[in-house]
Amino acid sequence: MRLTKCFLGSLSIALFTLTSCSDNDDAVQENSLSVPQTYTFERNSATTVDFGGQTSRILMLEELGNYIKGHAAAGTVVDVATLENMYANTNNPFSTSDLNTSGKQLKDKTAASKDYFVNFGGGGSSAEQVEIRSKFEAQFLKANEASQGNIAVAGTAGSYVDGSSTRLFAANGVEPQQILLKGLMGACLMDQVLNNYLSVAVLDESTNRVDNTNKVVVAGKNYTNMEHKWDEAYGYIYGAGGGKFWDSYINQVDADVDFNNVKADIELAFRKGRAAIVANDYAVRDAQIKIIKEQLAKVPAVRAVYYLKSGKAKLITDNGAKAFHALSEAYGFIMALRYTNNPSTDAPYLSKAEVNAILADLEAGTNGFWDVDYLNANIDAMANTIATRFGFTVAQAETVN
Repeated sequence: MRLTKCFLGSLSIALFTLTSCSDNDDAVQENSLSVPQTYTFERNSATTVDFGGQTSRILMLEELGNYIKGHAAAGTVVDVATLENMYANTNNPFSTSDLNTSGKQLKDKTAASKDYFVNFGGGGSSAEQVEIRSKFEAQFLKANEASQGNIAVAGTAGSYVDGSSTRLFAANGVEPQQILLKGLMGACLMDQVLNNYLSVAVLDESTNRVDNTNKVVVAGKNYTNMEHKWDEAYGYIYGAGGGKFWDSYINQVDADVDFNNVKADIELAFRKGRAAIVANDYAVRDAQIKIIKEQLAKVPAVRAVYYLKSGKAKLITDNGAKAFHALSEAYGFIMALRYTNNPSTDAPYLSKAEVNAILADLEAGTNGFWDVDYLNANIDAMANTIATRFGFTVAQAETVN
């Protein structure tokens, strides 16, 4: 892509440090950086922030989940082809022309990060990429099978009424919708944040660092390539507004006193890292990447433990919709742990083999979740394995609402 020189390129680094990261009057000085109170960055009085593709994918995932939920509530059959079209954005499956014509899709960003899957770092491979995408596509058929009008019982896919909600469950009691939502939060959204756009290999790719230092902007745009990559990482969390997906779960984990620094630390690190990019301070940028990786990893880990224990508690009084829904959420968040990134190792906190072992254990009972005795005997060990690896206790995670 052709690059054009921004007229600010000749200004000194110090000037950028003091004035260029934002026109926000509430900006504060941190380590000689002018860090705005909100994620607002401008050049020539125009925004330099753009994460439209990330917004589209968040909204696509939301519509995919709502499609299954709506058919469950209406008692109508989930169409496999429609879900396939939503996953790959083909044949205009979405409610708005903006999404249908965006040129964006969920499938091509699933298990597609440079660090884990393009360069085969983090234990990944192209074969695993195919395997992961196939697992999500298999949920489309499972949702279809569960929507055929049967009542869910052990060994039979069907629907199960939970108060005012009707949920669809596979024959083993796992809820396809939750595997898709939480699983893709990890394999698509988180993988892109941590292992792609916040990867130094992506941020500093080709001439990105030199161009950013000299404030050479992308042709026809108001941002440098490095600024844009950082914004895309930010967009996968906050790009759709309204507390969707990771934004929502960050808030939920942060509401617990044991984890009440998570939200502020992530948000500040994103703003400070972006300000550091403007100021050409790459050491500070890289320090913020480390903070984001550490803090964001806690979110699926805490939620996985919480839902495991919540599901176990519900099995005592309800071995149906409420318990299986909680355990399915746990399953999806456990899947997401494979896409965390420990900055000390540049690999997941739990390897893909370890994650797969926990998932296999979770559904190893006779007829999966329907085997209440098996789950009651084994859930605590699964929860403890996760909590220990991520540096908190099961008791701390249980208090999250």
